[in-house]
Amino acid sequence: MASVDENIANLSRAILSEAREETEQVKASAQAKADEILRRAHDQAESERKAILDRASQEAARLRSQAIATAQLKARSSELAHREKLLDRVFKTVKQKLPQVQQRPDYDQVVAGLIREALEQLQSDKVEVRADKATQKVLASSMLDEISKSSHAQLTLGQPLEQGTGVVLEADGGHLHFDNTFETRLSRLQGGLRPAIFQILMGESA
Repeated sequence: MASVDENIANLSRAILSEAREETEQVKASAQAKADEILRRAHDQAESERKAILDRASQEAARLRSQAIATAQLKARSSELAHREKLLDRVFKTVKQKLPQVQQRPDYDQVVAGLIREALEQLQSDKVEVRADKATQKVLASSMLDEISKSSHAQLTLGQPLEQGTGVVLEADGGHLHFDNTFETRLSRLQGGLRPAIFQILMGESA
């Protein structure tokens, strides 16, 4: 029969064994929970990393697209500015050469056409014709008389123009006015001519 000391020793060993098993179970459970926490933290970190990378990639794409658009806009603006400078040079040169029209042998017919066109715009029966000094030389009274008869308007020769090449017609005491000088005609046509002239400058077919 076991002694009391032996029973106590056996009981102690049993309690210690049970405690060790329980401790191992607690450690295993704690380790499992720790592993799960680490796994979740890793998954969350990976998800956040991907989200950050995606946002960074989208922002980079947006900035790149914006930079390209800005560069294209600047290039287009520069191209348009260059185009306008070229066209301005062309029209400036043309404007400087307008007085050469007066050297044409049929300049008197050209002037008559300018007057008739202006008369159609004014629609007045009493008109004063003003012209630059060179044009006044071809405005013989016979020409004015002929135009007066065909247009049923009384034409008189006014003071010379201080600037411009061609004619300016005035009626109703100066309240009605039509500028048909070559410079003004060029200005009226300029907008429509610009695209075609630019094509010619660039060697393209209009």
